Amino acid sequence: MATEPVNEKSVLSSDKEFQNSLSIPSGPIDGDVSSRVRSSFFRRSVFQILVVGLCAFCAPGIWSAMNGLGVGGSQSPNLVNTANALLYALMTVTCFAGPWLTNAIGFRWTLAVGSLGYPLYAAGLYLNNRTGATWMVYLGAVTCGISAGFFWSVEGAIATGYPEQHKRGRYIATWFTFRNFGNIIGGAISLAMNHTTNHRGKVGYKTYQAFIAIQCLGFFFGLLLSNPEKVQRDDGTQIQAARGIDWKTELAQMWRLVRSKSILLLTPLFWYFGWIQAYPGTYLATYFTVRSRALGSFMSAVVGTLATWLCGSLVDLPWSKDRKTRAIVTYILIAMLNSATWIWAVIIQNEYRHSNPTLDWGNQNTFGRGFGLYMFERISLGMVENYIYWCISNLSDSPGDQIRYSSLLRGIETAGVAVGFGVQAVPTALIATASINFGLWFFALPFSYYAALQVVRKFRKLEREQQEEIVDVVREVGSK
Repeated sequence: MATEPVNEKSVLSSDKEFQNSLSIPSGPIDGDVSSRVRSSFFRRSVFQILVVGLCAFCAPGIWSAMNGLGVGGSQSPNLVNTANALLYALMTVTCFAGPWLTNAIGFRWTLAVGSLGYPLYAAGLYLNNRTGATWMVYLGAVTCGISAGFFWSVEGAIATGYPEQHKRGRYIATWFTFRNFGNIIGGAISLAMNHTTNHRGKVGYKTYQAFIAIQCLGFFFGLLLSNPEKVQRDDGTQIQAARGIDWKTELAQMWRLVRSKSILLLTPLFWYFGWIQAYPGTYLATYFTVRSRALGSFMSAVVGTLATWLCGSLVDLPWSKDRKTRAIVTYILIAMLNSATWIWAVIIQNEYRHSNPTLDWGNQNTFGRGFGLYMFERISLGMVENYIYWCISNLSDSPGDQIRYSSLLRGIETAGVAVGFGVQAVPTALIATASINFGLWFFALPFSYYAALQVVRKFRKLEREQQEEIVDVVREVGSK
């Protein structure tokens, strides 16, 4: 009997359930559970984002809370800047080595082990605060630098590789929100303990006790993660991530990505993002009282969270049907905000190098301008960070490639941070640092624009390939 022709357009537009079923693999997801049976909440991508978020809260979130106080809450910017330069130099190495460790022990154990060095770093600052000893600061920097590189490489791969494409901007924002929440909690603790200290100096030692206790939880939260092969995305698709790859093959894959156009275009933006991180904390410690630094730590997390959600929502939510329009408009907003911030920073810093003020919220005449600049720096950083990870999240749908992208770009970032802290530890006049930040941003601008266009092209190519696959299946069904 003749087969009635199939209207492909009507099938593609109306039968969403059928389209989704095409993405579901025929094999089992976990154990003897069929792939067509919805997996448990603990195996779904949303739970994995919550886990990596909790780890980010305990480990780098609390670390950021300490540095949000201005060079770790220490009275000596040079000591902590030197330790941080050492920390990030080691992180640069272990970030690049992240794919090899993950290939050997899996995402779950890499995330858990990567969190172990953070409480030792906080312990070093605690000992220095109580006794003036510096050896533990350097030991904590070394251990944290080694473990945190692995943590950074794998957390980025989870946040960008586990979710579906149309949710990645918001899931990345969720990940950053948890990390910023660590800064909010840490800032609140510090503000409560130091709100009466209206002079320059170091924060109270009890602040570090609370930080150490929270950071110790990161390892245990990491053990709740599922490796990608056990995860089912919310749209029913399974994540494929090869294990047991030969080291030579892994090296070849890394070299392939190093030479890719997308990585080369994103490198200046990642270097800029890493380099400038030494400046805000040093600026805060140099000019602000202890309680104002605590307020800065708290508020920087609040505005950073709002900034990352704004960026994630602008690229994800369909306020424009054209994904290219959403990407370019978001890019223009980030470009304008960062440009204005660094112009303002150079002007303010040129004024402060002559007046050397002590800024406290008790004197609003001088406090508002300087504190407002710090807030805008944090807003700008939050939007840039989300946009960077949105870009790399759409370069590939493979967790294997995602951890390579994340490791490469975070390795470049940490190299920038190490150099930035090293230069600041010399010490270097803040007007010089602000001017370099200004120059690096405007150098990175055109490269980041073309990187965004490159990502949009890849996304559109993938969409076309998926549509062609669906059409082929529909034709096959119609011919039977």
